Amino acid sequence: MNKTLDEGLTLASEIINMARDEVSEDVVLVMATPFIHLSSLSKMVQPEKNVFLGAQNVNDHESGAYTGETSVGMLKSVGVEYIIIGHSERREYFHESNEFLAKKVKIALDNGLTPIFCCGEPLEIRENDTHKEYVAKQLEESIFGLSPEEIGKLVVAYEPIWAIGTGKTASNEQAQEMHLEIRNQIAAKFGQELADDISILYGGSMKPSNSKELLAQPDVDGGLIGGASLKSRDFIDIAKSY
Repeated sequence: MNKTLDEGLTLASEIINMARDEVSEDVVLVMATPFIHLSSLSKMVQPEKNVFLGAQNVNDHESGAYTGETSVGMLKSVGVEYIIIGHSERREYFHESNEFLAKKVKIALDNGLTPIFCCGEPLEIRENDTHKEYVAKQLEESIFGLSPEEIGKLVVAYEPIWAIGTGKTASNEQAQEMHLEIRNQIAAKFGQELADDISILYGGSMKPSNSKELLAQPDVDGGLIGGASLKSRDFIDIAKSY
């Protein structure tokens, strides 16, 4: 929840212009902005080959009397192609359950949009050494009811909540371990070939100083960038390190 309309469009313009000059077209960039920016941003993103528009949330109904909410049809109408679903902040502050998030994933897929499904464990779960089981439950209850064809259209993002804004850091090895665990969970349910094709992003405070090492891990396919995305130079430097 950052940036006024003008501030957001200025930041996006900087990112797009820098990406043209510095980032390979093989690297996919998704700008998942607050809702107020999406309509204006759509016109800026449209000519770009590797920059796409994302939303930070969506309602689980097609339409109706849900004041303050935004439907998948509304998002599609302004050119959104990706939707972040189940971000740790949505889970914590708005108490979104695994079952509720399953509905959001399904409505996004049914409307041809790509869910970026977030999973990850808080500090107490990590300290209890039950993080693998915790994340497996998130996957099981939110996305494992989908068909193989539907699963293949997902992007997964792993958020080590205990390492975001806490002063604690996740090592490259810890990131790789959990990305591999998630891929293995998907493989056990849907097969190794499908699991290998799914992009798993790392959402643990990635920044220019650690992005190269994190992205070098074999099962880290990209980043879900938070604070560093508010500075165009930092965001582009992360993208360049892929």
